[in-house]
Amino acid sequence: MTLDDLRVFVAVCRAGSLSSVARELGCTQSAVSQHVRRLERETGVALLERQPRGVVPTQAGRVLEAAAAEGICGLDLAVRRLRDLVDGESGFVRVATGATTVRHFMSEAVVAFRHRHPRVNLEFRTVSSGRGSFDALADGTLDLAWITLGPPVRGIEQRPVVELPWVLAVRADDPLARRPYVDAGADLADVRLIRLPPNSASAAQLDAACDESGVRLAYDTSVADWDTALLLAELGVGRAVVPALPGLPVPGDGELRLIPLPALRPLPVGWAVRRWDALSPPARAFAALVEECRTGARG
Repeated sequence: MTLDDLRVFVAVCRAGSLSSVARELGCTQSAVSQHVRRLERETGVALLERQPRGVVPTQAGRVLEAAAAEGICGLDLAVRRLRDLVDGESGFVRVATGATTVRHFMSEAVVAFRHRHPRVNLEFRTVSSGRGSFDALADGTLDLAWITLGPPVRGIEQRPVVELPWVLAVRADDPLARRPYVDAGADLADVRLIRLPPNSASAAQLDAACDESGVRLAYDTSVADWDTALLLAELGVGRAVVPALPGLPVPGDGELRLIPLPALRPLPVGWAVRRWDALSPPARAFAALVEECRTGARG
C-alpha cells in the first residue's frame, strides 16, 4: 500500500469512474485498477462496487476513503508548511533573552526580520540563567539563546558575536565623571559599587577580568539587570561597573556618564544553540541578522 494508491483510490471514489481518473492522471484505466487492487489485497476486502455507470465505494471502501482523504489532506498541509519552513517563509523562531537583550542587542534586527519574514513568528522567552537556556536548547523548546559566553557546555555550541568593554557608570556631577578613563585598581579601590547578580554569567566574567588585572571591587547594592544598575547610577544612588551596551554612547550624555575601564578584559556575548547545522532557515536568518546589525554597529 502506497500513498499513490490511496490518492488514486480517493480520486476514483469522488469521480465514480476509473476511466475519468485515468484521463486526469494521463495513464491507462488498467493502471488505475492496479492501485485499487493493491489496496484490496492489503485490506482483504472489496473496496469498489461496479455499476452500469461507473463505480461506488463499498461500506469498507467508504471507511478507507474517509480516513485516506483526511490523512492525505493533513500530509499535504504538512508538506506545504515544510516547504515554507525550508524557504524561510513561515514557522517559528524561539529565542531566549535576558531582561535587556531585545532592547540593546536585537531591536534593529527584529524590525528588519519582521519586514523580510512577515509570516515567521518570533517568540522571546525570558530565561533567568545560562543554565536554564542550555536546558531549554537541549530539550528543543528553544532555537537560540543570547548569552554571556563562558566555558564549553556539553551538547551546546556557542558563537561569539561582539565583545563589550567595561565602563563605570556614574552621575554627571560625580567627581569621576570628567575622567577620560578609570584605572580600576587605583580609582575604584575605596569605591563601593552596585553589583550585578552574583550568580549571573556577566558577574562571573567581571570577577574573572578583575582577578586577571589584580583588581578588587566592593559592593553595597545588588540589582537584577544592567538597565537597573544604569538607572541607579543616573539617579546618583551609586556607581556601577557595566558592559558598554549598544545604544549607550561613551562617555555618555545627559545625567549619566560612562567612563571606560580599559584594563578589564571585555565581556564576550553571542549565540548559543544546540547545533548550528540543525537550525531552521528562519532561525539561522534571525541569528545572522542580529549578528550583522551588531557587527555593523561596532564597525
